Amino acid sequence: MLRKASIFYRVNSTNRKVTDQMPKIILPPRSAQRQEDTWDIASVFPNTAAWEAEYQQVQMELPAFEKYHGKLNEPTIMAEVLDAYFQVTTRAQKLSMYAELLTSVDTSNEEATALISRAATLNGQVSAALAFIKPELLANGAEKLSQWANSDSRLAAYTHYLEDLLRLQAHVRSPEIEELLGALNDPFTTTHSVMRSLTGAEIRFQSATSSTGEEYPVAQGTTVTLWSSTDRETRRTAWENYHDGYLAFKKTLAHNLEGQIKQNIFFARAHGYRSALEARLAVDHIPVEVYHNVIDTFRRNLSTWHRYWALRRRVLGYKTLHTYDLYSPLTTQLPALPYTQAVDLIAEGLQPLGDEYIQILRRGCLQERWVDIYPNQGKRLGAFSSGSPGTHPFIFMSYDDSLKGMSTLAHELGHSMHSYLTWQTQPLVYSDYSMFVAETASNFHQAMVRAHLLRTRLERDFQIGLLDEAMNNFHRYYFIMPLLARLELEMYERVERGEALTADILNGLFADFLAEGYGSEVEVDAARDGITWATFGHLYANFYVFQYTTGIAAANALARSILASQPQAVERYLAFLRTGNALYPLDVLQQAGVDLRTPEPIEATFTVLADYVERLEQLTSAME
Repeated sequence: MLRKASIFYRVNSTNRKVTDQMPKIILPPRSAQRQEDTWDIASVFPNTAAWEAEYQQVQMELPAFEKYHGKLNEPTIMAEVLDAYFQVTTRAQKLSMYAELLTSVDTSNEEATALISRAATLNGQVSAALAFIKPELLANGAEKLSQWANSDSRLAAYTHYLEDLLRLQAHVRSPEIEELLGALNDPFTTTHSVMRSLTGAEIRFQSATSSTGEEYPVAQGTTVTLWSSTDRETRRTAWENYHDGYLAFKKTLAHNLEGQIKQNIFFARAHGYRSALEARLAVDHIPVEVYHNVIDTFRRNLSTWHRYWALRRRVLGYKTLHTYDLYSPLTTQLPALPYTQAVDLIAEGLQPLGDEYIQILRRGCLQERWVDIYPNQGKRLGAFSSGSPGTHPFIFMSYDDSLKGMSTLAHELGHSMHSYLTWQTQPLVYSDYSMFVAETASNFHQAMVRAHLLRTRLERDFQIGLLDEAMNNFHRYYFIMPLLARLELEMYERVERGEALTADILNGLFADFLAEGYGSEVEVDAARDGITWATFGHLYANFYVFQYTTGIAAANALARSILASQPQAVERYLAFLRTGNALYPLDVLQQAGVDLRTPEPIEATFTVLADYVERLEQLTSAME
């Protein structure tokens, strides 16, 4: 079995500096990973046989819900069926999550792919079997539901749930229609499955070539490292070959995404909403103005980004800056940060949250195996946190001993700690939390750790590297994501008007949006920049990407209050993490100290961004 040091693909020694010579990229097979470097998936199900047994058990229990048909007019029966409802949906979620974990670390695992498909089928069956519950509950009327919730101790826990159900009453259809719509969840997952299979396992990329003729494999797990190479030819060929892989399938990818959009529009219209945007935001009680605030505020502040692109061009010494230059490091004199050291630094930055918080975090990273740490053959691109009540809040990533790797780990730990504290506090009915607040905890971690390191690590190169990484992070969440949100709105509005979407239309739109965002400082490759939309599977979670921008805005506002030692700021933040969806997302954020009903937090975070650019201008002035 390969030792950890032999599989690092950026640095492999704590004493080694990142230099212009990129180490040879070695992607080991999944079987070569040390167990302690992988997540403890056996704690979910010890093997696929145990998964199969639970799958069969859930299927067998679904017909039992028939006995509740027509009887949800008594408080005791209501409480009983709601308890059963959330238990069975949580168990189905756990089955899906396990299958997702298996395939994420090895996209060639056909058995895991089959489990995902079967889990989707089961979730469709669950949705159909339980579809009668909401219409029958609503048939009792608001007065009775309120009275019963106030008088029955078991129903009291469902007070907010029932209030929310009544809020959306006009969009709940008859039991027969809801059952049909629930059954559609299974076949309607196909577009997402096609996207995952195509981009994760079937698209093949030509290798990157360095200026000295060395070749490096381009794969979902290596792109970030290759794009951040100090060798421009490595960056160029890696970036072009990656996007060319998507361009080869642009028509399929566009038609598939169009299918997903039409499905979401169908559901919105079936439930009586005026638009897919309204339908999606209504679930979280969010006005559509919040979405438009993101796009409008972003466009008003493009000058900050133009200033940053100009800085990069000057520091790198290029007459023309290309997209593949945007990840090139502004300094190469950075120490390697092994995983355990990254955990230490993250813990130091989050110390204001208290010893108990830090102990949970460190235990998850170093003892309980929450994290699948390193890259391997077939491992997906990116990072995420995933789990369900009763499991660990797992973290998927490809750690590479860099500041970027440390920042990614901090980000995903924010999600995982959010999940952990919610699950420890809330009953199943409120054990999830809205995607609208999900990106707050993750970006809060990054803001806190970054502020700590800016105060304590004063070496010039470290400060440049830290701010460089921060700007890369903002580039993704405060530049690309608002642009994708703008594209997404345009796509849905076009389809809702009956217009078609083609790859050329999507590529042209996104290339134009990027050209506006880059200004005169970055040269846009219309075809390759245009296909960027296809590299983001986030678009299959409709109207999700804008929430990265609102999340990072909320995160920075809450971090500022804690760093300024405002009274009760820590307590309010921890209460936010423990609330789950027991309150509406805008309300829970407002209680924590930030109001996203207005564009002010987004504007304020552009001030943070401008400060980072100014710091970089000062630190790099001697380098130009």
